[in-house]
Amino acid sequence: MFKGHPKGLIWAALSNMGERFGYYIMNAVLVLFLCSKFGLPDDVAGLIFSVFYFMIYIMALPGGIVADKLQNYKGTIAAGLIVMAVGYTMLSIPTTVSPENKTAMLVLICAALLIITIGNGLFKGNLQAIVGQMYDNMEAEAAKKGPEALAEAQSKRDPGFQIFYVFINLGGVFAPFVAPNIRKAWLAKFGMTYNSDLPALCHQYLNDATGMTDVQMANLQTWMQNANSGFNPADMATACQDYLQVFNTGVHYSFIASIAAMLLSFAIFMITKKMYPTPAKKEKKEVVNYTPEERVAMAKDIRQRMAGLYAVLGIVIFFWFSFHQNTQSLTIFTRNFVNSDQVAPEVWQFLNPFLVIVLTPIIMWLFSTPWGRKFSTPRKIALGMGFAACAYIFLTIFSMLVGYPSGTAFMAQDAATIASQKCGAWVLIVTYFFLTVAELFISPLGLSFVSKIAPKHLQGICQGLWLGATALGNLIIFLGVRMLNSFSHLWYTWATFAIICLIAMSVMFGMLKWLEKITAQQQ
Repeated sequence: MFKGHPKGLIWAALSNMGERFGYYIMNAVLVLFLCSKFGLPDDVAGLIFSVFYFMIYIMALPGGIVADKLQNYKGTIAAGLIVMAVGYTMLSIPTTVSPENKTAMLVLICAALLIITIGNGLFKGNLQAIVGQMYDNMEAEAAKKGPEALAEAQSKRDPGFQIFYVFINLGGVFAPFVAPNIRKAWLAKFGMTYNSDLPALCHQYLNDATGMTDVQMANLQTWMQNANSGFNPADMATACQDYLQVFNTGVHYSFIASIAAMLLSFAIFMITKKMYPTPAKKEKKEVVNYTPEERVAMAKDIRQRMAGLYAVLGIVIFFWFSFHQNTQSLTIFTRNFVNSDQVAPEVWQFLNPFLVIVLTPIIMWLFSTPWGRKFSTPRKIALGMGFAACAYIFLTIFSMLVGYPSGTAFMAQDAATIASQKCGAWVLIVTYFFLTVAELFISPLGLSFVSKIAPKHLQGICQGLWLGATALGNLIIFLGVRMLNSFSHLWYTWATFAIICLIAMSVMFGMLKWLEKITAQQQ
């Protein structure tokens, strides 16, 4: 699996894995944490998360510019890890939210998230650029040995980025378990148990108890009685305050693991940094007398490369809008509609990275067969959009058959009805299977595509543009939660995503010959 790849690949992947582990601890719980900590509505929490997710990726663009300008990828990456550690430290400090300081505490959390985005921007795209440079160097050496050696080296790039992607997801497999288990242990310390539906009702009671319906009040009484061994029915306000404080303190403490992960990644990267390529400093322009024809040809080549990149980025925006519902509408769906008595809703986010690890060797083998080698990178990306559509087609059909209403209407029912109508985890397993296959056809191969066609002097910026397209998709992911809670039927939400994915797939297939031609010219 690792034969024939650059020696620095595994160490770069390990450094990235540690950072991703720390990131996914926070990522798995952030939307629900904002709801439980501040009593925010789902769509408001989703909007904050969308802006954060946008910033996580868009900051890779200035991060790439900094590294390209300084020609110091390694120093920029190391600085990014330290900055992220500072942000996670701020998140790990427990705070008490009151009506008087609620805004200030929310600003503090948002400031910590902003710091994390700055650090991530310095780290993420530039590490990917270094991986691309490893393969550039390997191909340059192979070219000296002849066409056959060059072809063999070029065939390693896509699998190399898939290997890199597997290590990202190794961190993601275990991360979703951290915060829920620390929260569970902290609740148990105070004689409490976890209930995903309780924080929202606690906030509602504290903010406007008189506005609660009889059904909501009965649900609060039932769930608090079950979740708090020291519950005094005569003092519901104190019970709600205590439960929220203990519940959220456990989440705060989980971010200590994120700090440790950043420092571990920093140590790995610094110890092994000599193995990574160092871009040559830009030399002063030589006096070269290019003919007008040569200048036109060079400009045309760059325009073609960038046009192909922008075309794929346009498709990628809609993929990430649909895929990253795993942190938005799919998370709220899991909390509200899936039985979470034994497993907290956040934990189910392990399914995606777990399936990445399981399915990647299969897909790599498939693409290594004579049949699979016929599939170009642009064709794989188009097929990936089709698999994403399958996930939402499945959810559409399932939700229609069950007859689920909107998320808001579903949670307005009495506790017994809600419990009886929740579905099993198999629904999530099927959904994440299709989404993961789509991801493996698009994300690592998209990184490989960027590294192939990016002009050599714009590697960092082009990787930043890839992440920028992801950012634009992330900026609108909050619409998924809004649709889930406002559309009269749940299946309307999933059908919307299915249609978006099918349209994107059709557009990608329409551009296929042109994109394949551009890619072939860079071989």
